[in-house]
Amino acid sequence: MLTSDLPGEKLAAGDVGTIVHVHRDGKAYEVEFMSLDGETIAVVTLELAQLRPIERREIAHARRVA
Repeated sequence: MLTSDLPGEKLAAGDVGTIVHVHRDGKAYEVEFMSLDGETIAVVTLELAQLRPIERREIAHARRVA
């Protein structure tokens, strides 16, 4: 889950992505963010501090991408 907004990528804190590659022994990650209908919104390299794992008892939330 993204911890901060990335307006240049149309991403917002709380958006959920999929890690597709691990860089530098887990210090950075290539993450793909997709719409619910399967369109890739962005693939970005993020530092560990920009992400957090999804926790138990969290609920997904949908929003439109600008």
